[in-house]
Amino acid sequence: MAKISSGPRGQMSDSMLTAAFIILSGGLQDAYTYLCRGKVFANAQTGNIVLFSAYLFEDDIAHSLRYLVPVLSFMLGVFAAECVHRHFKHMEKVHWRQLIILAEIVLLFFVGFLPQEANTFANAVVSFVCAMQVQTFRKVRGHAYASTMCIGNMRSGTEALCVYLHTHDRAVLKKALTYFGVIGLFAVGAWLGALLTSAFAERGIWVSCALLAIGCCIMFLREETE
Repeated sequence: MAKISSGPRGQMSDSMLTAAFIILSGGLQDAYTYLCRGKVFANAQTGNIVLFSAYLFEDDIAHSLRYLVPVLSFMLGVFAAECVHRHFKHMEKVHWRQLIILAEIVLLFFVGFLPQEANTFANAVVSFVCAMQVQTFRKVRGHAYASTMCIGNMRSGTEALCVYLHTHDRAVLKKALTYFGVIGLFAVGAWLGALLTSAFAERGIWVSCALLAIGCCIMFLREETE
């Protein structure tokens, strides 16, 4: 059960309820940059590095830089999130993770106004946001996870499922289902991103702002522990 907190609160940032909106937003962002901003990944930096290297091999500098920029921006986002954590982790009225979410909302809202001619800059901003998000929200139900990419979650979920089939430990099954649930939510977010991009083009990213805002509000609650 959750209730409004007037004092110290538990980590609602680790709850599945908060994670659901964060994950949906992550899937939406990746679909948005790929479908609306020139087929560049916001989260999957491995793909961007592969494409950067491929275009560089072909001496296509312009295209190679288009994929290098989000990689560098992602690294900068991780750095920024860690700085916020170190400077504001002792805040009481507002959790430092909520500051990150508010920054994400402002940046993504700004991206919605950028024209197609500014796609490289738009992709850099979204990648920066994704990096802050994945660095900030790293656990769900006590399990390490990634809110903006799937490969680590696939590995962890499959590993837990294998352990369950050998041990029949229901706690391990719950862990596996949590990871597969995260992957499912990411896929739904990507589907939503495709739908919104088709309907609203550049401004479709604003729905990601709404999802993050809900997640931020949920964090004002605290989980009661037994």
